[in-house]
Amino acid sequence: MSTIGFIGLGIMGGPMARHLAAAGHDVVGFNRSPEKTRALVNAGGRAAGSVAEAVAGADVVALMLPDSPDVESVLTDGVLGTAEPGTLVIDFSTIRPDVARDLAGQAAEHGLRMLDAPVSGGQGGAENATLSIMVGGADADVDAARPLLEVVGKTVVHVGPAGAGQTVKAANQLIVAGNIALVAEALTFLQAHGADLPAAVEVLGGGLAGSAVLDQKAQKMLDGDFAPGFRVDLHHKDMQIVTSAAAQAGVVTPLGALVAQLVAATRSAGDGGLDHSALFRTIARLNGDLS
Repeated sequence: MSTIGFIGLGIMGGPMARHLAAAGHDVVGFNRSPEKTRALVNAGGRAAGSVAEAVAGADVVALMLPDSPDVESVLTDGVLGTAEPGTLVIDFSTIRPDVARDLAGQAAEHGLRMLDAPVSGGQGGAENATLSIMVGGADADVDAARPLLEVVGKTVVHVGPAGAGQTVKAANQLIVAGNIALVAEALTFLQAHGADLPAAVEVLGGGLAGSAVLDQKAQKMLDGDFAPGFRVDLHHKDMQIVTSAAAQAGVVTPLGALVAQLVAATRSAGDGGLDHSALFRTIARLNGDLS
């Protein structure tokens, strides 16, 4: 069993840390809001008062943080100066691919082994340990991390060297946002023609138009249930990663650029704290159906 310093115990990190504790690992958690460590302690883990305290003596350091600057800050200010050489650092956060590559280089200079391992599956995937994990890094480090990754995820795939995990996650977020936007448009179209919406969703789901987004989000859109599983604010950040990384590579993503604008518009309308299925509200506004 490993000693794991887990930094970031929010909607995603909290359940993941608890799964690792339930699997018998010694999990020491830190969160900027200390009250979020209580659930981990109740699950058999321990609470730390600082990043350095969580990292000290850990075999593995896990990060689940909101954005690139957060990961950079935690790594440079708390991990690099505290973790012992040979420590495995697994970053579950979704950040820019170029930042992931740079941080992996910095970690290596300090004798640490770093993987970028962003996840897909949302809050439900984290709570049910069914996440899809796309991992970038060295073969040996991925092999060492795999037993831990398989505790929190159902699909664990090594997708390439440092930064590759974040590149695949960006592509994932592009597809998800585009799919949500199209489901929202399709439902608005069906409503305008007076279709039986539950029946329409059922038959669409049985054909080529079927998708996890249709299965998980269509009914929520129809019910007006936008309680956050994955917030618009975070998907906005992810779409900025997509557009930035595409520009760096000289790749044209016309649909991606449009979807990024729709996500940004949803956030600007005050819906940033809602689930990303609230793109439906933006489509409704464009059609004059929502004030």
